[in-house]
Amino acid sequence: MKVENFVAAWLAENEKDLVDVRRDIHAHPELAWQELRTTELIAESLNSSGLKPRVMSSGTGLWCDVGTGSGPVVMVRADIDALPLQDEKDLPYSSCVSGVSHACGHDVHSAIVLGVGRALAAFDERYPLPGTIRLVFQPAEEVMPGGALELIREGVLDSVSTAIAVHCDPTLEVGRVGIRGGPITAATDYIEVRLQGPGGHTSRPQNTVDLVYTLAQVVTGLPAALSRTVDPRAAACLVWGQIEAGSVPNAVPRDGLLRGTLRLFDEEIWKRAPAMVERLVAQLVAPYGATATIEHRQDIPPVINSVDITEALRRATVAAIGEHAVAPTGQSLGGEDFAWYLQRVPGALARLGTRSPDSPVYDLHQGRFDVDEKAIGVGVRLLATTAVDLASAAAAGE
Repeated sequence: MKVENFVAAWLAENEKDLVDVRRDIHAHPELAWQELRTTELIAESLNSSGLKPRVMSSGTGLWCDVGTGSGPVVMVRADIDALPLQDEKDLPYSSCVSGVSHACGHDVHSAIVLGVGRALAAFDERYPLPGTIRLVFQPAEEVMPGGALELIREGVLDSVSTAIAVHCDPTLEVGRVGIRGGPITAATDYIEVRLQGPGGHTSRPQNTVDLVYTLAQVVTGLPAALSRTVDPRAAACLVWGQIEAGSVPNAVPRDGLLRGTLRLFDEEIWKRAPAMVERLVAQLVAPYGATATIEHRQDIPPVINSVDITEALRRATVAAIGEHAVAPTGQSLGGEDFAWYLQRVPGALARLGTRSPDSPVYDLHQGRFDVDEKAIGVGVRLLATTAVDLASAAAAGE
């Protein structure tokens, strides 16, 4: 029996349960590294299907294998943490935790991967899987450096040949799946520049190192210099979010601070970015005599979808949902720590349509964000079909 047909039949009986799980998680959101209740809820559901989840040493997050343990291992990943953002909806399942909400769809991702595991466990009882499907429920995606690296350290990628995931996309209608090969999300780096000088009186700038003026050169000059140093196709985007200097109008301060993010799509340029930024800042401040100290933290690489795995997602979308479901999707300068897995194994991330027809678009990380819950069944069918197809192809040596 084709897996997509089996999963569709399974969902006819169990989709409401997955919606209930999603609403439970949505109503009880937990921030990064605090997802104890969410972890326990998912573990209990997996146990009820005869699976044996393994909880991370932190007590938050877990992973679980479906299948015999032999053959290729295909990883299907969800993230489970919430955001420090007030839920502005007035619904029965709105957040019960003040200032915390699932405004990025991780509750939906969790319900989907839980459904993949439960459906494939039932499938495996009648039609043995061609390999192992590894379900990963990752904590701390919304913080840096994120939970992916901790899971990798604990062995989640051992024997894994491929990794796949979906992310909610409120710009796409429910029932549609955004597919794109190559870079789909950007590297996200934190940059802090501290400038120091002796300070002085504003009436005698020639006797000082004018920190505010020098900061202004970096504020405007560094993005401009990067635009002429980096291949434009890398889409390097440096935006400052914080600037601090001085406390009175007639004194040149002794120190100043800039903080911002650098985002880009090209992995090779990303690897060279810290040295490049340090060199450019030194050149910008040299004429004014300031001393520059730079912190450049490379938080997340770009998500670069394997062309082959992306094609597998497209085929599964057609098989499980229909040709009409395939949608082109653009690149995002947002970061996604699924990228850390793809530094080690090939894989791909798809965008899952979550907007009800004719409804307004509430973007991710907004207090009124919600989804059309039909997206859960769509995500289960997509990821279950893709995972089994990839395992079958790997087992056959394709």
